Amino acid sequence: MARIREMVAAGQFYPASAAQLVSTLKKLIPDNTPRRAVKAVICPHAGYIYSGAIAGLVYASVEIPESAVVLAPNHTGYGEPYSLGDFTAWQTPLGEIPTDKTLSRLLLEKSRYLQKDTVAHLREHSLEVQLPFLKHLRPDIEIVGLCLSGTVRDRAWPEIAQAMAEAIRELGRPVLIVASSDFSHEDSLQVTEENDRYILKPILRLDEQQLAERIEERQVTMCGFGPVIVAMIAAKHLGASQATLLRYATSADVTGESDYVVGYAGVLME
Repeated sequence: MARIREMVAAGQFYPASAAQLVSTLKKLIPDNTPRRAVKAVICPHAGYIYSGAIAGLVYASVEIPESAVVLAPNHTGYGEPYSLGDFTAWQTPLGEIPTDKTLSRLLLEKSRYLQKDTVAHLREHSLEVQLPFLKHLRPDIEIVGLCLSGTVRDRAWPEIAQAMAEAIRELGRPVLIVASSDFSHEDSLQVTEENDRYILKPILRLDEQQLAERIEERQVTMCGFGPVIVAMIAAKHLGASQATLLRYATSADVTGESDYVVGYAGVLME
């Protein structure tokens, strides 16, 4: 029986019309950007008007293989804490993206934390907003969607990351790991930029322990710390030795509002 994860963010975070969406994506994804094979990326998930240019640069900069694992934070609080989307496909305005059944099975076999679930995904935008970029640039792509909730030092993160690396190695072909996360929320422009610079330093060193320490130290309101930590650890298991910041920006660049600001960063791990 087909279980399709229906769109909930179309028309709000990105255009619901296929023609308008393609037009928007073409503006956000730069042409002639050198592409490289990477293990993982960090990509923002705000409305395309705010962070779409960074997302477009991230996806334009990588070779997108036929499969991706998209890791998203759980903003709703519903569903399993370590939720693997139990869907046959994910709907987008550009058509459905099938679930990679083999990779999904391997992840469930190798992790004692991941659970099949649909509830965590039903209203979650942070995974959905990544899918049009992937579908547009790689029409034949398949994905596995994970929605993660937990603490900064959650014992599940290293286990899920190791399971992911083992599953990808056993699969025997490249898989792009996408960590969907915005950075600081709700602070002034100055505090947002200071806090984000502070946590970007360990990310660029692929040091998840120091990242967790710095998030706790300054109580940084980074929504996708779980996906980012998992992606960092998994990428290192798969051979990543460096990370590159492609671009950093804030919502103030669009709104001009400096009292309530969200930070966005695009990072490659290779």
